[in-house]
Amino acid sequence: MHGLHLTADLLDCRCDQTLLTDTGALAAVCRAETLAAGLTVVSELFHRFPAPDTAPAGITGVLLLAESHLAVHTWPELRGVTLDAYVCNYSADNSARAEALIEALLAHFQPQRLCRNRLQRGALMQPPS
Repeated sequence: MHGLHLTADLLDCRCDQTLLTDTGALAAVCRAETLAAGLTVVSELFHRFPAPDTAPAGITGVLLLAESHLAVHTWPELRGVTLDAYVCNYSADNSARAEALIEALLAHFQPQRLCRNRLQRGALMQPPS
């Protein structure tokens, strides 16, 4: 259970609008950057929500990884995105891979405002000292 959980809240993203509203475009970027970071995709699901009136619709996407997961949520009306990457470090330390994945996604979204969090998971699973 020991691992690294990274989250990032992005606002005022300067990326192309399609990255916030097109499931295919978002999935392709997430998949490519996950693989480039050295993580293993085992399944995925990207869902576009119905748009109210003429507002662009947001997306929730998840990549199930052999190492754990990547979740992405978009809010086109805010030009906002939340990222959630968790990697287990059971058989190998995947922390650098998770960091690389988040950095690559940040480069795609180009947020003007950003809030990051880093959480070490599994402290209760550590052997007593």
